[in-house]
Amino acid sequence: MNCEVALILEHKYEQLQQMSDDAGNHVSQVFEKSQQYVKRFSRYKNPDAVRQVREILSRYQLAEFELCVLGNLCPETVEEAIAMVPSIKTKGRAHDDEAIEKMLNDLSLIKKFE
Repeated sequence: MNCEVALILEHKYEQLQQMSDDAGNHVSQVFEKSQQYVKRFSRYKNPDAVRQVREILSRYQLAEFELCVLGNLCPETVEEAIAMVPSIKTKGRAHDDEAIEKMLNDLSLIKKFE
């Protein structure tokens, strides 16, 4: 998820700053742009919230791309979630509308109290 990448890049940036005593030694432009992008589009800023989001979505046995789409885009309704990730509603999966609704409610609580 974008919020996880933001935390990783922030940690890496801090490491680079500690290692670099030379003021002329800067991080690459690609690194800076990547960091700006994930910070801008991260729905969750607090590291504890990021961990909680990952834990909640992992409970639903989602594929990694499903987890990332839902974590990045934060749909508010079951219909939005299914439109963004149609595979969560496919046959043979234990995701009925009530389970998806509970998952979305859990995510919105984290966002609300962040």
